[in-house]
Amino acid sequence: MASDSQANVAADSPPSAAASAAALQATLFDFAIAELVRQHRQSFAPLWTRDSWAKLLIWLALNCGAGRDRDDLEAFAAALGPVLTRRMRRLFFERDLEDLGLQVMADPAEQQVLVLPLTGEGPVDRQAAAAALEQLGLSERVVAPERWQALEALLAVPWVDGGGNDAMPGEGPCA
Repeated sequence: MASDSQANVAADSPPSAAASAAALQATLFDFAIAELVRQHRQSFAPLWTRDSWAKLLIWLALNCGAGRDRDDLEAFAAALGPVLTRRMRRLFFERDLEDLGLQVMADPAEQQVLVLPLTGEGPVDRQAAAAALEQLGLSERVVAPERWQALEALLAVPWVDGGGNDAMPGEGPCA
C-alpha cells in the first residue's frame, strides 16, 4: 500500500526517479530488518534453537500489532513470505567473528554447523574453528573435532544430536 508521499513521487517524477525511490525504500527496509534481527538475536534464550527463532518471530509479530493467538502468529509468519523468512533466519543463526576471521552458520534445523573463512580463502584452521564454537557457546552442542569434516574452504561440524535440536527446514510457520 503506497503512502501519499510515495504516490506523489511516482506521479510527479520521471519513471527513473520513482524506480529510484522504490529501490531506496527496498534497500532501507532490507537494512532495517537485518539490523533488527542482529540487534535482538541474543535476546531469545535458549540460543541456537528453534525456540529462540520462534520467540524472535513472536516478538516481531506482537510489535507489529499481530494478535497473540496461534492463527494470528501463523498469519504474520506467512505474510513475511519465504524469501524474507529465509534471509532473516540466516541472519539470526549466522555470526561473523572478525577477531578469528571466521563466519559461523549454526542453524539448528541443519545437520551441521558450517565454519567458513571471512576472506573466502580456506582451509579453515581447526583451532580457530574450535575457538569460534567456544566463543559462541556451541562447543557442547557439536561433536568432537575428530569428526569434523573439511570441505574445500569450509569446515562442516555435525551437531551432537545429528541436527541441532530442531525439526527439518521448512516445517511449520517458524521454519
